[in-house]
Amino acid sequence: MNKKEKILIIKTGYSEILDKEENSKKVSFGDVLRTTPLLHLYKKDHVTWITDESALPLLEGNPYIDRILPLDFWAAAKLQEEEFDSLINLEKNLEICKFSNKIEAWRKYGFRFDRTTNSAQAYDRAFEVLGVTFDPRAKKENQRTVEDLLFEMVGKKWNGEGPILGYQSKTTETHDIALNTFVGEKWPSKKWPPKKWDKLEKLLKNKGFKVTRQDKQNKNILTNLYDYIDWLNSSRIIVSNDSLGMHLGFALKKKVIGLFGPTPHKEVFFYDSSKVILPEKNYDCLPCFKGKCDREEYCMDDISVKRVFNTVKDFFH
Repeated sequence: MNKKEKILIIKTGYSEILDKEENSKKVSFGDVLRTTPLLHLYKKDHVTWITDESALPLLEGNPYIDRILPLDFWAAAKLQEEEFDSLINLEKNLEICKFSNKIEAWRKYGFRFDRTTNSAQAYDRAFEVLGVTFDPRAKKENQRTVEDLLFEMVGKKWNGEGPILGYQSKTTETHDIALNTFVGEKWPSKKWPPKKWDKLEKLLKNKGFKVTRQDKQNKNILTNLYDYIDWLNSSRIIVSNDSLGMHLGFALKKKVIGLFGPTPHKEVFFYDSSKVILPEKNYDCLPCFKGKCDREEYCMDDISVKRVFNTVKDFFH
């Protein structure tokens, strides 16, 4: 009988896997969820996962995580007394890299702190990920999904394994379409304009579809992750900006239509026949990776309501 290995995963969402590190403490919830496909590799092992306390609802109840710890002094002190078979640090935050350097582990993957350069550097298998992170040209030309790069980082091959959400939603499908209108604080430029959502909602309702819209929900759905997941789960199809709602849609095995502009859609694997919609014009600046657009023409405004509407209709045929 094979012995269970001890695995430690560090993923707080402070830095996105394929984005440069800004040492921010703003949590990218979508990036936490999109790293959970790695758990398919460690189903028979003992997994400890460190994250920001606000991201706990995305991981609690996960059948392949044995222990979830919030990133705090107590957890740091406790883990430095243990020894692991594998440490996977998916954060480029300098303080987290310094902490991960102190953890005893036979194998280490992901990112580490380099005293010579005073920066986050990669362990051997993570060099390509780090290159995409820091080289704008490499990031723009990257054709590989986050999942593919994550699996390579730990020396494995990705075969389409998807995200794993521990929380079991209590809702049933009472709506045809959920319009996921919000984006996170880090990337306001990803937002499809409100006037477009208004037109899309009107068209869908006029055609008899049952529609629910994120920015018209009560406070709980907007602030509580469990209620938010329940709301998404109540629809058959999700139309979303590039945001947490899109990744939750994949985890909930929904049909998802993702609207993309400033961020690279090729980093995202569209599960279950989901689809991506891009601006109609060929903007030479895209993907720009900017949180705020500095041009007169706004790329997200170039995604037509008609295209999104027709794509939704196609899912029902």
